[in-house]
Amino acid sequence: MQKTTRKTLMGLVVSNKMDKTVVVQVERKFIHPKFKKVVKSSRKFSAHDEKNECCPGDFISICETRPLSKTKRWRLVEIIKKGEEADKAS
Repeated sequence: MQKTTRKTLMGLVVSNKMDKTVVVQVERKFIHPKFKKVVKSSRKFSAHDEKNECCPGDFISICETRPLSKTKRWRLVEIIKKGEEADKAS
């Protein structure tokens, strides 16, 4: 049996209004196939935050996991950088 490695993404926390859930915006850059220009695109993921420790503006790392709810398939691995908004609140 082959063990697969789970995908890991890094992104910015956009919202933490739900209990134990954060919305993470992940940005990626790629070269457009026809125009050969660098294009930015972003996507939002719902991630599981067990201790409710993330705040909007934090830069975090998320990892793929089993389905936890209808939209949650990712979980928080670590907070890479705390946001400025979080520092002002505390």
